Amino acid sequence: MTINPSRYHQLLPEVVQMLDAPDFFTRTKSIATRFSYAEAVLELAERNSRIVVLDADVSKSINTNKFADKYPDREFNFGIAEQNMMAAAAGMATTGLIPFASTYAVFASLRALDQVRNSIHYPHLNVKIAASHSGITPGPDGVTHQAQEDLSIMRSLATSTVIATADAPSTKLATYAAADWDGPVYLSFTRDPVPVLFDINYPFQIGKMVLLRDGNDATIIANRDIVAHALVAAEKLAQEGFDIRVIDCHTLKPLDVETILQAARETGAIVTAENNIIFGGLGSAVAETLVENYPIPMQRIGVQDTFAESGPYLQVIDKYGLTSPHIVRAVKRVIERKKSGR
Repeated sequence: MTINPSRYHQLLPEVVQMLDAPDFFTRTKSIATRFSYAEAVLELAERNSRIVVLDADVSKSINTNKFADKYPDREFNFGIAEQNMMAAAAGMATTGLIPFASTYAVFASLRALDQVRNSIHYPHLNVKIAASHSGITPGPDGVTHQAQEDLSIMRSLATSTVIATADAPSTKLATYAAADWDGPVYLSFTRDPVPVLFDINYPFQIGKMVLLRDGNDATIIANRDIVAHALVAAEKLAQEGFDIRVIDCHTLKPLDVETILQAARETGAIVTAENNIIFGGLGSAVAETLVENYPIPMQRIGVQDTFAESGPYLQVIDKYGLTSPHIVRAVKRVIERKKSGR
């Protein structure tokens, strides 16, 4: 069977043509989304003098050192002091500045959680938390730098807005949108390069999922780096005669409930796929929506009740069940349950 491009939406044509390639993840153009964030915030600063960047000794890693070179009076490096940085970001926001506080996700969502909750979210201040090395994408860095809980933690905070984009262009668009959004925004980025799926015309809107593939047999809802794996899984399933819908849920909160329920009614089975611990993230959010509104067969793909090991990114996420073969098996199981009425 050949790929049917008409089933796909928003994807670059060259990406669609390679979805059935066994070496898809080594052949596609790939960029770490942390670098796209750094480019976007530099572009924002050129047209908005209220944009400032705060760093916690990671400016070289994220590339915000380029912002510091161009705007030395608008970049503040706090060293390894994430709690101080978040408190300072809150203070800056009260003066009308728009701070982008940049650090690794594990430090933003855990080490500085007190300040993030009480100093930023409780007073609903206009701080943008730019979190690199999210999920277990920093496979080589080990568990101390793997933020497998970041989406769950940030989603649980009252008034939070949580965004986890799939690729470089959508990350730029999310950063632009965050600058215009009133209130705290958590932006989640990858350490390692991920495939470039879209162009800069991607229809990004905070709180609105994007349909990437048509399908009637089941739906895969994915976010962050696992969107690419969901697309590969859907094409593998297509070669076996299954017609699978794929949706990019780049905004975990506010959640696009309407699109979830539409997929539930039209396809009757859903698999969620995320690079995040299985508790409290995308899978939990979708499950909560379905159980309260339209219960159907569903399965969650995510990091189970364990910490991950160190290793190359693709090998690590495969070991913990996040890649396309695992998604394929999950989709087949929910389709079987749908057929049997279980």
